[in-house]
Amino acid sequence: MKRLMGLAGMAVLLVAAAPADVLNAPGRPDAMVALDAGRKPAEVLAHSLIKPGARVMDVMAGQGYYTELLARHVGPKGRVIAIEPVNYMEDPKTAEAWAALQKRNRNVELVVGAPGEAAMPEKLDAAFYHLTYHDLYWQSEKFKYPRTDVDAYNARLFAALKPGGVVLIIDHYGVPGMDSRAQADKTHRIDADVVKADMTRAGFRFAGSVPILEIAGDDPTKLVFDPSLRGKTNRFYYRFVKP
Repeated sequence: MKRLMGLAGMAVLLVAAAPADVLNAPGRPDAMVALDAGRKPAEVLAHSLIKPGARVMDVMAGQGYYTELLARHVGPKGRVIAIEPVNYMEDPKTAEAWAALQKRNRNVELVVGAPGEAAMPEKLDAAFYHLTYHDLYWQSEKFKYPRTDVDAYNARLFAALKPGGVVLIIDHYGVPGMDSRAQADKTHRIDADVVKADMTRAGFRFAGSVPILEIAGDDPTKLVFDPSLRGKTNRFYYRFVKP
């Protein structure tokens, strides 16, 4: 209990000390800034255990919302490797957005490919999954997204992280006990206990849950892209450490 309270107290201090330029980065798109209220990035980063100078992998980074914030957070001596599926980069607007992001943040590297197929970066201090871990159980011919062998992928992840490295997973709470692939396909959610079991099986140690993104009123049977729920889902934030 004392250790948990110590971590919580440290996180509060880190939130208070978070530099303004992490969130108010020059050139950061207005569309990204507008998402801050619901995503609470200052608190997420404060609880992340990621330090300046870290080498971080951002998995299925979308349009780079957290890639940019992580890049600012780790600073010029750190590096962020964003993993982006092929179909995302086929959109010219997304490709342009990434080019602009990398111009603003010279410590960002972009790797194009589905997580299960892209080369795994080496000597990582952290891996970050923002609403994307469930996609390891998803597959789609339409979106050129192949099936992933989750255990094999997590074994590669374990090998890639340095001892003491951290894996951060934020995802939508799903229906407990529901088949993970069916749930990922139907609602893009996941049973939180499946995540714990996956990571434990891979050799990681659970390092606490941070409840800052948990909210009441969400229906775990609904698709996360439902207009009535989008951006308002009940989300878990788990941390895992490589011993």
